[in-house]
Amino acid sequence: MLSRIAESLFWIGRYVERADDTARILDVHTQRLVEDPWIDERRACANLLALMGSPVPEPEADTERVLASLAFDRSSPSSIVGALSAARENARGAREVLSAEIWESLNVTHNALPQQRTMARRYGPHSLFRFVRERSAMVFGLADATMSRDESWLFLILGRSLERVDMTSRMLSTRVLAGDAAPSWTLVLRSTGAYEPYLRTYRGVVDSSRAAEFLLLDRLFPRSVFASLEQAEACLAELQRSTVRDAARVGVAGEAHRIVGRARTMLEFMSTPDLLAQLPARLEELQRTSSAASAAVTHRFFTEQAPQVWVPEEAG
Repeated sequence: MLSRIAESLFWIGRYVERADDTARILDVHTQRLVEDPWIDERRACANLLALMGSPVPEPEADTERVLASLAFDRSSPSSIVGALSAARENARGAREVLSAEIWESLNVTHNALPQQRTMARRYGPHSLFRFVRERSAMVFGLADATMSRDESWLFLILGRSLERVDMTSRMLSTRVLAGDAAPSWTLVLRSTGAYEPYLRTYRGVVDSSRAAEFLLLDRLFPRSVFASLEQAEACLAELQRSTVRDAARVGVAGEAHRIVGRARTMLEFMSTPDLLAQLPARLEELQRTSSAASAAVTHRFFTEQAPQVWVPEEAG
């Protein structure tokens, strides 16, 4: 596969997942501000912007600034609108390997964004967040239903998995690091779609340690950090088997696989009490893991090599 197409697929997976998870985080944030009149809005907004990589001074932080930066900023791939626009642009360059249904879904989503922005500003942002979650689920559902499990699908799911590691870690950080302005664990579970699976698993009220454990370590819930790392590792192993058939006889074939495997092993073999005791540091480490693995994937699969120039020997 051409590195250009592979890179487009990887970033489609990342951008669609980023839009989905950002919508979930913002939905919880705005819901908290409505339900809790005693919350310090500027502090909560400043904490959220810092966790999402867009820090501003606390006096300048408010809900309008949060939505402008993380929802409506078309020029930023970290915002919902920017990420979905970037996903659609990448899809234009990979149409020969995407199914027509996936392209149509991304294109329809992109074309509907101006109307959704107008409705969000007039009636509140929750309709936009619901729209983004539904359209993101449609894109990945169509990918599962209409794409062969070849390199195209592997790069798409690899991008989604690495982004999910990063964003689930950020969702947990909104609870762990925000102090008095932190959302409840119930809201955190709802934002990740984990509330009902958590209740079916533990059959009791929401407990902070169990909620963190579920979102970090559960092997069966697809948005948990462990499940996402495991999926990314499986994609990398398959991609490396198909491209470097003899290089994996010892160890692993690529740096990205090593980075992801090390993070997965840390979660798998560290005792749960130790993990929870060091949770802020571990969440920050997982975000760095996602960034480092993405850079290693880019270097391994997407960076074009300079053409080799043969210099003829001079006649003696």
